[in-house]
Amino acid sequence: MISKDTFFSKKRTLNFAGTLYELSSPMVMGILNITPDSFYGGSQYTTDTAILKRCESILSEGGTIIDIGAYSSRPGAEHISEELELNRLLPALTLIRKEFSNALLSVDTFRSNVAKVTVQDFGVQMINDISAGDLDENMLETIANLKVPYVMMHMKGNPQSMQQQTEYQNLIKDILSYFADKVAKAKKAGIHDIIIDPGFGFGKTLEQNYLLLSRLSELRIFELPVLAGLSRKSMIYKLLDTTPDNALAGTISLNTLALLNGADILRVHDVKEAIDTVKIVNAYKNSYL
Repeated sequence: MISKDTFFSKKRTLNFAGTLYELSSPMVMGILNITPDSFYGGSQYTTDTAILKRCESILSEGGTIIDIGAYSSRPGAEHISEELELNRLLPALTLIRKEFSNALLSVDTFRSNVAKVTVQDFGVQMINDISAGDLDENMLETIANLKVPYVMMHMKGNPQSMQQQTEYQNLIKDILSYFADKVAKAKKAGIHDIIIDPGFGFGKTLEQNYLLLSRLSELRIFELPVLAGLSRKSMIYKLLDTTPDNALAGTISLNTLALLNGADILRVHDVKEAIDTVKIVNAYKNSYL
């Protein structure tokens, strides 16, 4: 039975194209990167066969959402045009919708027109925006009109400049203030399903990332679902003096900590391992907390 959200409790459901999804247990979002430019080479899917195989893997391993990205947001990534982003996205979405017509799809974009086209023409059910509307002034109004869940991430600057913008007066207070402003604007625009993402690795040093993770639970003040994207990121492989290819164990560790600190959605490369982590953390919480 679906519980009703109230003003005084954390939002526990998301409306995907008229179907309510319960957040009593954390969701796992599988990453489908269709760019040739990624910090983790194992996550690049640029052929029809690779794209379909990746979708099948995400769904068969228990992932709820497939998050499709055609614009690389790794630190220092090359800026590409909207035309190129759509040229990558539209054939992939055509392919996916033909083979997995009922799959829950999210598109990782900061462009309102890309959001509009993919939702209206391909039934994409979620938009994941690394800029929370900062890089396109029409995004909030567009999302409100589309009536889809909207992930708002914290980032300073853009992917090309963010790692030169890591100065904060007070990291946690600054992020809370950022989301207070963004959530208020999103609600005023008429967006009903808001997810907040603190943006691990986006405009933050290694030390700041771990401070943020340790205080992730403070985002509960907004009474909204929280997404954590920690998978194989530099806060793991730089700390361990290794590479993204060897960062799975570290990813599992950080996903565990994120879940214990209130994460509702894990955005990951390794779906099976994330599903197992969710099951273990749920058992721990139900038994001991």
